[in-house]
Amino acid sequence: MRILITNDDGINAPGLEVLTEIAHELAGPDGEVWTCAPAFEQSGVGHAISYTHPMMIARLAPRRFAAEGSPADCVLAGLYDVLEGARPDLVLSGVNRGNNSAENVLYSGTVGGAMEAALQGLPAIALSQYMGPATLDLADPFESARVHGTRVIRDLLERGIWDRGDYRLFYNVNFPPVGAAATKGVKVAPQGYRKDTFFGVEPHISPSGRKFLWIKGGPQHMPTAPGTDAAVNLDGYISVTPLRADLTAHDVLSDLETRLS
Repeated sequence: MRILITNDDGINAPGLEVLTEIAHELAGPDGEVWTCAPAFEQSGVGHAISYTHPMMIARLAPRRFAAEGSPADCVLAGLYDVLEGARPDLVLSGVNRGNNSAENVLYSGTVGGAMEAALQGLPAIALSQYMGPATLDLADPFESARVHGTRVIRDLLERGIWDRGDYRLFYNVNFPPVGAAATKGVKVAPQGYRKDTFFGVEPHISPSGRKFLWIKGGPQHMPTAPGTDAAVNLDGYISVTPLRADLTAHDVLSDLETRLS
């Protein structure tokens, strides 16, 4: 198996080391694992691509490359430059430091990398490790992902749904904010929504007197509706959420047509 991996935390992120281990287990001794990850952290860039400026790419080691771009850029660079047109069998993005459950899905560069792979017609999975008080006490805060990641991906590859539609299905996997032994299992869960938790800005004045704005996130341990991704994560379960890039609100199309006709 040939696997392409990327992330949004950057080429030197510890979560990428975890994903590299997982990918090598999946690929097997005769497989190939190729890395094309951002040279610098790209958290929160979503599915952005560097459409208006070029990006530098550097070979750091055999089958290991860093690109000055977003995770989606790195997938494109991997497919059309690094691999020289050879198609991978699977694209993995992560393991992100922090959850990409609920509304975080919409901002996540980790999910953006997997989304681009799906738009390119490839099987893709985004993986993230929820952090919390229990992970602070662990020698390895990525322990749940490291121990359970290979099995979850293998189960998805063997028994998951993999269509070939125009907006191809891909998967978002979040590991709970607990250790491996405390991880209760896997639950298929829809994307949740943290009520009253929003991104905002916090102004700061620099020593030169100029105002700068920091983007500020909301609390990450607010449970979402029962059975949704963040709720099952906070209950100790790995969430698996099928996603598509199609943003159409299909549930209101017919009613809207009737109203506007």
